[in-house]
Amino acid sequence: MAAPKKGRRSPGGQGRPGRVLAFILIAMVALVGGMFASGQTTPRLGIDLAGGTSFTLKAMNEPGQPNAINTTNMNTAAGIIERRVNGLGVTESEVQTQGREHIIVNIPKGTNAKQAREQVGTTAKLTFRPVLFAAPAGKLPEPSPSASAGADKDKSGKGDKGDKSKAKDGEKDKKGKPSGTPTASAPGASATPSASRTQGRAVTEALKAPQAPKPPSPNPSGNATDDLQKQFAALDCSTPEARSKAAQKSKDVGPETNVVVCDKDGQEKLLLGPVAVQGVDVTDAKAALDTQQGGGWQVQLKFNGSGSKKFADITGKLAAKPEPQNRFAIVMDGQAVSAPSVRSAIPGGSAEISGSFDQSSADDLANILSYGALPLSFDVVTETTVSAALGGDQLRAGLIAGAIGLALVVIYLVVYYRGLALVALASLAASAVLTYTIMVLLGKAIGFALNLPAVCGAIVAIGITADSFIVYFERIRDEIREGRTLRPAVERGWPRARRTILVSDFVSFLAAAVLFIVTVGKVQGFAFTLGLTTLLDVVVVFFFTKPLMTILARRKFFANGHPWSGLDPKRLGAKPPLRASRRRPSAPVDPKEA
Repeated sequence: MAAPKKGRRSPGGQGRPGRVLAFILIAMVALVGGMFASGQTTPRLGIDLAGGTSFTLKAMNEPGQPNAINTTNMNTAAGIIERRVNGLGVTESEVQTQGREHIIVNIPKGTNAKQAREQVGTTAKLTFRPVLFAAPAGKLPEPSPSASAGADKDKSGKGDKGDKSKAKDGEKDKKGKPSGTPTASAPGASATPSASRTQGRAVTEALKAPQAPKPPSPNPSGNATDDLQKQFAALDCSTPEARSKAAQKSKDVGPETNVVVCDKDGQEKLLLGPVAVQGVDVTDAKAALDTQQGGGWQVQLKFNGSGSKKFADITGKLAAKPEPQNRFAIVMDGQAVSAPSVRSAIPGGSAEISGSFDQSSADDLANILSYGALPLSFDVVTETTVSAALGGDQLRAGLIAGAIGLALVVIYLVVYYRGLALVALASLAASAVLTYTIMVLLGKAIGFALNLPAVCGAIVAIGITADSFIVYFERIRDEIREGRTLRPAVERGWPRARRTILVSDFVSFLAAAVLFIVTVGKVQGFAFTLGLTTLLDVVVVFFFTKPLMTILARRKFFANGHPWSGLDPKRLGAKPPLRASRRRPSAPVDPKEA
């Protein structure tokens, strides 16, 4: 019989266990290094462990829709609010309905609470309105005969005071206002921010111009009524309190009526025409880098069929108008979140809003456009800070229980498997390092937060991982009982142990995947952790435990069956090694012929 070629792998074995072991150790070092490089060395904690903020939203009846508060609309609103909060990078938030007209939103600590409240509390319907007039945020002078005379004096050139006043107003406006507004354009079109600020005195003179009083017109170019003129002049958007009061007042205005609003930053106030496009017509919005115009950030949005037609119509009309009437305002909760100018009609259902965006502001606007169209209006009735004291006590108790269980497992392994317990403990340590570092990195990458059920999943995973080692050890011991030495026992026992481990882990992972899909909230944390640790169990057994066992089988302590190795043939009741019989089979003897 020909001898096997040198270096050939045995069935079910590993030709170079040292390389496999080095690979998994390098991967562990890389993960630990990535964890420290990310600047976060502890897992992100959920609201039950770290505390956070809880909001209670109350649904409000829409004008003319007394039956709008129902189970369907409440569930739809809860889903939109959850996606809106998750748009901030929060994946451990809890959004659930409570009773007939309330929604509870819990956001874990570490999230920008102010930004989250703005996203959660911004629950009015999203609309697109044409801009009729724009002015600085402060109050404007009331029209009066003396003011008119003064204006005439300035026009006639007899007074230098007016010129100086105009210059001062202009300087003030330049100093306090940004020099440009975002610009809306079709994808691929050239767009640059355009100046659209009107000086305070010019606005006053425009408002004093004689206008025939008439009801608000659905035509975007219609003039404001006298009441709107006074309201626009008196509106002060320079303080958060004034903006909040103005937003509450403008929310009650119908879609066919002109309205006066503040922008969300308090930089200007806007006189807007009737609603041209509803927020429900927006199908998608996302922030992206503008690769054609210097690499700045922009917001790309898409409309459905009816929204595409309406948006093309209104942008075609606005593009033919002068500043600032060539702008449309994106209104949310009674405030203008953006008011880009239009260069040309935008057909096709796609548009790009570009301007002085950074990544954060572009993400915020895209998030509002994506998830802003709620079927109901809500008010934030309570906002409370959730303490982590109870969760911390439960976590401490859970960790103590886990430590006791782990200690019992270690004692059992040492007593029953003796030297093999070192292999099991090293494998458990490798699994713990991988699990911890991946959880930390996932918290940074996808916002994974560790809650109490997730901790329970990690504790349960200790038993799953230890079970895999025991299956392999018992296969090796069975081979030794059959009279084989350790090295062939390690290789022959691996294929059968491998099948058992894979089947067991597949069932565990399938249960975790089903649990993750069909459940919500904290139970998903348990399922996610259980699935993650199950996958890591396969990685550790294949790339750490098996090659480590192959290497140790070459050491005399284990290969010779030392009584403390856990592989003593006498203690295991091994059969004596079988030897090949040298006796030849008897053959019939033919009588010799004479």
